Amino acid sequence: MQLSYPVAAGAKTPIALVTGASRRSGIGAATCRLLAESGVSVFFTGWSPFDASIESGIDRDGPDALLQEILDLGAMGGWIEADLADPDAPAAIFDAAESVLGPVSILVNNAAHSMNDSWETLTAEALDAHYRVNLRATALMTVEFAKRWSGGPGGRVVSLTSGQFKGPMLGEIAYASTKGAIDAFTITMAAELAPRGITVNAVGPGPTDTGWMKEQLREELLPKHPLGRFGMPIDIARLIAFLTSEQSEWVTGQIIHTEGGFLRR
Repeated sequence: MQLSYPVAAGAKTPIALVTGASRRSGIGAATCRLLAESGVSVFFTGWSPFDASIESGIDRDGPDALLQEILDLGAMGGWIEADLADPDAPAAIFDAAESVLGPVSILVNNAAHSMNDSWETLTAEALDAHYRVNLRATALMTVEFAKRWSGGPGGRVVSLTSGQFKGPMLGEIAYASTKGAIDAFTITMAAELAPRGITVNAVGPGPTDTGWMKEQLREELLPKHPLGRFGMPIDIARLIAFLTSEQSEWVTGQIIHTEGGFLRR
């Protein structure tokens, strides 16, 4: 099936905005590539200070290289450094996207803040840091999208969750709590925005090989994958591509897990 994508009023082509796509090995980057292959113009965000703080590290040339990939695929593109912990960031991001490409018809809330913790180490600061990006930014980006949507069918929002209601995530209390809230947000926001012609869904990718897993963890998790391999970013991107297409117009308020039958016990 050839997927087609919605075009916002005033735009000549479908335009997607994808947050958190600065690392070329990530789900965000894979989503940008797949949408660009389908003729969608893609604007994405990155935030290098956070990338530099995590163990998997910063991909210094990643954003510019990804943009070039998008252009080489024949699509238009652009990107911006944006701290999604800033409540003013959503308006600035949409302003930048519109100035480069035009009105956005697809929003993918992919960016996340993740740091390990436990009940012994959990602090108010850690909870707030996760909340600001994982839930508040997702909500504010979605609201900004809805405010700018011209009305009528075709608006698409997809947010990334992490299967928090399928089982515990030991050592990740703040992350699990704030990402899990996206499930509740998605269900309610889908009902709120349906009259405006916008569908709102969430995708749970399960353990995905984006370069963050150490070998010991890989050995522990691989037997829990009945298909015999880890999920790859392109596996997740394919579902996102469907949910942002015109073919998904009857799918909204859903949390869909694409994790290859991952066994949590």
